[in-house]
Amino acid sequence: MSSTVLLHSAAEGIPQTLRIGTRGSILARTQTEWVAGKLRALGHSVAVEIITTTGDTRTDVAVAGIGGDGVFVRELERALIEHRIDVAVHSLKDLPTAETPGLDLACVPRRAVPFDALVGRDGQPLAALPNGAIVGTSSVRRTLQIRLLRPDIVVRGLRGNVDTRLRKLEAGEYDGIVLAAAGLQRLGLGQRISELLQPDAFYPAISQGALALQTRSDDPQTRAAVAPIDDPATHSAVLAERACLGALAGGCLAPIGGIALVNAAGMLELGCCILEDRAGGVRRIVASAESDPALVSASSLGLTVAARLRDQGADRMLDHARHS
Repeated sequence: MSSTVLLHSAAEGIPQTLRIGTRGSILARTQTEWVAGKLRALGHSVAVEIITTTGDTRTDVAVAGIGGDGVFVRELERALIEHRIDVAVHSLKDLPTAETPGLDLACVPRRAVPFDALVGRDGQPLAALPNGAIVGTSSVRRTLQIRLLRPDIVVRGLRGNVDTRLRKLEAGEYDGIVLAAAGLQRLGLGQRISELLQPDAFYPAISQGALALQTRSDDPQTRAAVAPIDDPATHSAVLAERACLGALAGGCLAPIGGIALVNAAGMLELGCCILEDRAGGVRRIVASAESDPALVSASSLGLTVAARLRDQGADRMLDHARHS
């Protein structure tokens, strides 16, 4: 899958093709084609390269069982470092907070709906599912929040691409499944959403709904090429969220949720939660803060919220999650 229009190298003045790497799932390709369309509209030549990741090939086990953080990005980053591609397009929630040396988060386009969505087999919201209903997800964060809201529900693991998950739902294996609303909407499946699961009751993954365009640090030409499709508000929001996650030493698989949004007063407001599975049930702590984005960096806001979570016992909760 590739398309070609003309891109001239700013330094050399000769035709050049911008090679964009992506995972091979339908959703990943759809997201990347959206990015490619934006770049083509700017006059760039684009070739899309499909790269298989460990997370795509091991759908038989939970993500935590195949290496944890980075299972959907490592091969793409390797292709960047080896100059086989110029840009890697990721779902930003899959990108570890620890930066890979030699690579930059160059661009974050405007975010899609950041929340989780329940897709009920019969269209019911979470509160209306029958007692003992089976809900599918392999996310610890989603699992614990479902159990907190509906302790009677049976949560069963679910892997595979969106189509596979929906087929399992329709086959009667589940009464409902939880997916990212952004993925459903990007695939034209927004009508399948029974309920958007939103804070304060249900926090999304850090950076959910956002895309990351990653480039090599020593490639200013490509960075300049993708810069026009960066959305500063989204970029600031995800920097705040990722700073909080990174400060807590929580990877993308940790039971941490959070969302940063610009509120009615023009302030950037970040709220995050940490969940813990205990013998007596699920425990949740929540912290939030806001700041003027013109005066305080997004990263500083994230560190403030992380400190407030630590004051409530975040470190002990996350240590327990890592060893359970």
